Amino acid sequence: MARGIFITFEGGEGAGKSTQIARLAATLRELGHEVVVTREPGGSPGAEAVRHVILSGAAEPFGPAMEAILFAAARADHVDQVIRPAVERGAIVLCDRFIDSSRVYQGVTGGLEPAFMQALEKVAVAGTMPDLTVILDVDPAEGMRRATRRRGDEAADRYEKEALEVHRRRRDAFLAIARAEPQRCVVVDTTRAPTKVATAIVRAVQALVTRRLGAGGRAQAPRPVEKTGAAGKAGAA
Repeated sequence: MARGIFITFEGGEGAGKSTQIARLAATLRELGHEVVVTREPGGSPGAEAVRHVILSGAAEPFGPAMEAILFAAARADHVDQVIRPAVERGAIVLCDRFIDSSRVYQGVTGGLEPAFMQALEKVAVAGTMPDLTVILDVDPAEGMRRATRRRGDEAADRYEKEALEVHRRRRDAFLAIARAEPQRCVVVDTTRAPTKVATAIVRAVQALVTRRLGAGGRAQAPRPVEKTGAAGKAGAA
């Protein structure tokens, strides 16, 4: 059986990751693929327990280094218990946030040294890296408006409550990652209608699915469509 595919979704608050992951998962399942949808922090029982600690802000007083260590511990369990087994059996794994969020949130805006972050990342993922990372790009002011509408009367979490300037720095950092790793990353503009965003994502995923699973995988790949350029903005549908 062919190895599966590991796809991560990244971006700032209110970028629409959950909505677009659900749309892509439905499309791939209609084509006969086994799809595993998961998230970080969380995704496995052990990691979900850590998620509560992080997003509640309980770890914030201990500083970004402690948060980064907690994220790494949760990620190691998540990879070992969920992501790696699913990819090895031929599934397509769609993960809401992964290593790039740690690089941006704890590394860039948390001010942690790159060597420290690289060491944590190496231990946590143990060689399990995304085949494709979709970075959903939105102006931070618009993203925060969306996040506020989405949560309604619920309190803002550990990251949503931070200053707009911090969110702008994170957007810049995600785009810098895409420029540095164009073979892995594709940036999709989410200011368009959700259906057009979803089409752009399918274009980004199609070539990879065809190559990996089209001949001897679990299902046939989607019909050929126009390719999307990696590392640049995905084309309008």
